[in-house]
Amino acid sequence: MSPAIGGEAAGLLAADGAGWSREGVAERARRDLRSGSFVNLGIGIPQLVADFVEPEAEIYIHSENGIIGAGPGAAEGEEDADIVDAGKRHITLVLGASTFDSALSFAIMRGGHLDYSLLGGMEVACNGDLANWAAPGRTPGVGGAMDLVQGAKEVWVLLLHRGKGGESKMRVRCELPLTGAGVTTRVYTDLGVFEPAGAAFRVIERAPGVTRALLEEATEAPLEWPEPDA
Repeated sequence: MSPAIGGEAAGLLAADGAGWSREGVAERARRDLRSGSFVNLGIGIPQLVADFVEPEAEIYIHSENGIIGAGPGAAEGEEDADIVDAGKRHITLVLGASTFDSALSFAIMRGGHLDYSLLGGMEVACNGDLANWAAPGRTPGVGGAMDLVQGAKEVWVLLLHRGKGGESKMRVRCELPLTGAGVTTRVYTDLGVFEPAGAAFRVIERAPGVTRALLEEATEAPLEWPEPDA
């Protein structure tokens, strides 16, 4: 587990000091998870959230490949080829963890038993639409994403605010095929925390070092600011 717990701890900030690193996005999302909750972690940044869940937190991590009780990533040299998460990352299991087949795993996902599903994203729109399974030039693979966005009580999307070409992933409307319409309840990026509010993204928190001007420049969709920032 990372020793860094806190938004400004070493390793959680972007190299240029403006925003969070991938690990910082994961740690920030973890702080909002309620004790006693069951949480699915998808592929990408969400996988890192498990590294910041303290044993005493009573947060139960579900992995699509058939685990409840997934723990932090395995230390180098201590990997077990039979213990991986849905993204094939070598992980550990917490005391009391359970493993099971895909039929039971998908029943958990579809049956409303997950409090949160934390997913990566290619695009997310201010009306809550999410696109994370198909992109031009890539072989599409939806996996269990559509089941997760329909079955979980809350869907949080964790992603970098901009693509490799600098394009905003925070859109007025998704251009890529949708995983789910209106399913996103919260968004965590390297630049801040947001909630889809219909015609705009509501700004919940700016990441350290991120100015209002930077956030507006990096976001295609309109932003709705809290009173002190208005």
